[in-house]
Amino acid sequence: MATFLYKLGRSAFRRRRLVALLWVALLAVAGIGAATAPVATSSSFSIPGTEAQRAFDLLEERFPGAGADGATARVVFKAPAGQKVTDPAHKAVVEETVAALKSGSDQIVSVADPFTANAVSQNGSTAYVSVAYKVNAMELTDETREALIQAGESAQGKGLTVEVGGDALQTMPETGAGEIVGVVIAGIVLVITFGSLVAAGLPLLTAIVGVGIGVSSIAALASVLDLGSTTSTLAMMIGLAVGIDYALFIVSRYRAELADGREKEEAAGRAVGTAGSAVVFAGLTVVIALVGLAVVNIPMLTKMGFAAAGTVVIAVLIALTLIPALLGFAGDKVVGRKERKGLKKDDGKPNGGTRWARFVIRRPVTVLLVGVLGLGAIALPAASLEMGLPDDGVKPTSTTERRAYDTLSDGFGPGFNGPLLVVVDGDKATADKTVSTIKGLEGWAAVTPPTPNKAGDAAMITVVPKDRPSSVETENLVHDIREATGDDVLVTGATAMNIDFSQKMNDALVPYLALVVGLAFVLLTLVFRSVLVPLKAALGFLLSVVAALGAVVAVFQWGWLGSLFGVEQTGPIMSMMPIFMVGVVFGLAMDYEVFLVTRMREAYVHGERPGEAIVTGFRHSARVVVAAAVIMIAVFSGFIGMTDQMIKMIGFGLAVAVLFDAFVVRMAIVPAVLALLGHKAWWLPKWLDRILPNVDVEGEGLARSSGEDSGSGPGTKPDLVKV
Repeated sequence: MATFLYKLGRSAFRRRRLVALLWVALLAVAGIGAATAPVATSSSFSIPGTEAQRAFDLLEERFPGAGADGATARVVFKAPAGQKVTDPAHKAVVEETVAALKSGSDQIVSVADPFTANAVSQNGSTAYVSVAYKVNAMELTDETREALIQAGESAQGKGLTVEVGGDALQTMPETGAGEIVGVVIAGIVLVITFGSLVAAGLPLLTAIVGVGIGVSSIAALASVLDLGSTTSTLAMMIGLAVGIDYALFIVSRYRAELADGREKEEAAGRAVGTAGSAVVFAGLTVVIALVGLAVVNIPMLTKMGFAAAGTVVIAVLIALTLIPALLGFAGDKVVGRKERKGLKKDDGKPNGGTRWARFVIRRPVTVLLVGVLGLGAIALPAASLEMGLPDDGVKPTSTTERRAYDTLSDGFGPGFNGPLLVVVDGDKATADKTVSTIKGLEGWAAVTPPTPNKAGDAAMITVVPKDRPSSVETENLVHDIREATGDDVLVTGATAMNIDFSQKMNDALVPYLALVVGLAFVLLTLVFRSVLVPLKAALGFLLSVVAALGAVVAVFQWGWLGSLFGVEQTGPIMSMMPIFMVGVVFGLAMDYEVFLVTRMREAYVHGERPGEAIVTGFRHSARVVVAAAVIMIAVFSGFIGMTDQMIKMIGFGLAVAVLFDAFVVRMAIVPAVLALLGHKAWWLPKWLDRILPNVDVEGEGLARSSGEDSGSGPGTKPDLVKV
């Protein structure tokens, strides 16, 4: 592989104008496609195989046009102290709001007058108007959402406190600010790392080109493939991360080759042949992790995974072709001003990476114990992980959704924020029996009489839990209703759907881990031609992810340091968080593993002893890996400042996961383990060595073809090798 990529790099360097033109043309085509494609609605959300989904399907069949899975909203009114919403003046304001809502949009199915729908609290201080829509929250038009907000604002200041809640206000959070912060910090880190604005600008430029092509392609195909806006958000986040990383690896190796005295074209070829091989296999691990999301069997997640994987493939191709082409345009400006006057070989003086590697080699047991025990301690809270989907109760108190949530909880009880919808597939007698059965259970605050369909062969029952939607007690009530009633009774609604979603994600975690880690183990065995190195990589990754989950639980579920990260209300951890972290962090962690350890493997294959190979790997790669990790932490940390709790949680989780994996696992535990294993680290059974193809990631074939390696083997110091 190294020989093929070497030729590709040299060819891209020589034909740089053609290569650059092709990528610019591809970006233009994708942009035009995105601009001319029909506007896509949000991707339909379904969870095949769950009871909540079967109930929604039954509702669509038996109650056509009712918008069973449509968005809902509640306009909540609270009278001043000592007054009631039933007072004539206040009642008139509420009725005006009801009339305004009914005429506000053609996407509305129904608007329930609180005075006829029994939606006034017992003390008369609070009332709410329920609004049901034909489509889900992501498919609501801006006009519909604006009409809802305007209705609430119009009623404000007329003697009542008015707040609006419900998923109808749900919109995809704007993530632009977080990405801009990440890009700015990435630029600063790259300038410090390279000492050259041109060298720092290349990874940023190519990452933006790759993300532009990927996101524009998703937008162009969104309507045809039913891709939602969340798909492009994930693709942008991952594409930006790996795009900067891969370009950083290639540019860094190119500068090292120039420092060794090679001509520019030769340096570009060798950079792509060696670091490019690491990029290919690192990219494959990310693709495996993202495509593996298909095992969860949730169509939306599958599409997100495949789209993000496509963006990663684009990032790899750009690193292998556009980067060497741009290096041809950059000339000597790719190195710092001090080096331009005369490029010279590395003088071998110890740098920070060299000193750290020697320290670890001298005290491998101590470093290993401190790293493992430290991450193990941070991981302990993960044993108390509770999964769910955060509701409006975790939003900042500055939002109208949170104030509506709190007002409803005070006036009616917390369960009114997440009612359950029970669907009965049967006649009136079956529905009445179901109501009696539910009333015999614990945990409910109200049960409405059955509402039959026109045919009389199905009915809907609304059950209001005593506790808030994300509580364990509400989850227990859902399970109790399902166990106490027969197969012809199904429980659904947003709360039940969240519970089923969480369970499905939990059930898929082990198969997903087995698939991703298993395939990556095979891939890394092929790269490193070792059994123990891939095993160590997988175990180290699991340790860092569990530690990151422990930190997430401590902050967002227990509330430790919550005020520091803007957590106003603790609650369950987002149910897709573990799988999402496994997929994203695994890919990024393997980036650092492949780039760092392939340089060690390269030195070992070219004759250095195990300890010397570790030092060589750190001397050449530590600074680049640190820079890449700092950039990723900055990119993900930019999302912690978002007001949306889910985005905040994702940003925090990914940032600490990269922090633990890059700095504790890859930079400390990995060299400690390799130092303890010595030659055994690179052991491969002879039978496996015979059947595995030699992909030559280390560039051994390049050394032989140039006459640099005169027969030296692992463990012996070569005379001429320095690749």
